[in-house]
Amino acid sequence: MANITWPWQYDFPPFFTIQPNSDTRKKQLEAWCSLVLNYHKQRKVYSLDVNEAQDSPLFHNKKISRKLSSDGINIVLEELLKSGHLEWQDKSRKKCLIMWRTPEEWGSLIYKWASDNNMTGSVCTLFEITKGEDSSNQEFHGLEEWLLLRALKTLEVDRKAELMGNEGVKFF
Repeated sequence: MANITWPWQYDFPPFFTIQPNSDTRKKQLEAWCSLVLNYHKQRKVYSLDVNEAQDSPLFHNKKISRKLSSDGINIVLEELLKSGHLEWQDKSRKKCLIMWRTPEEWGSLIYKWASDNNMTGSVCTLFEITKGEDSSNQEFHGLEEWLLLRALKTLEVDRKAELMGNEGVKFF
């Protein structure tokens, strides 16, 4: 996991115990949420299995022999849910999708790219957006299709785009 950039808190043992003081806890949860989002962003991973989470490097720092409890992990995940960065995949809350950018944020990035490249008024395939040459230097290049579709649907709601089935989009 040498390619992951860990924040200073990751090597601070109290970080792995949810703090009782409300101000400290608020800052701690902000740091945990940031860590979870950055970890998934750096690894380009969109899902998390709660049953496996406690043993993953994300929540278990072997160097200092500390891991966040299951309850602590659930508290962090609830914070991510409140901010729109997490969606449960099942009713038992064992698997979730982690979105380091919300669909609205992805939509804004994609629309800016389309506008900057004079693609408004034209149809673009989903392949072009996530795998095409023109988008190779964009953060959304390689974005998973389910998240791309959600991002484009936010543009549709804002009347900035219209989806053409699951294969293309017209930008306005």
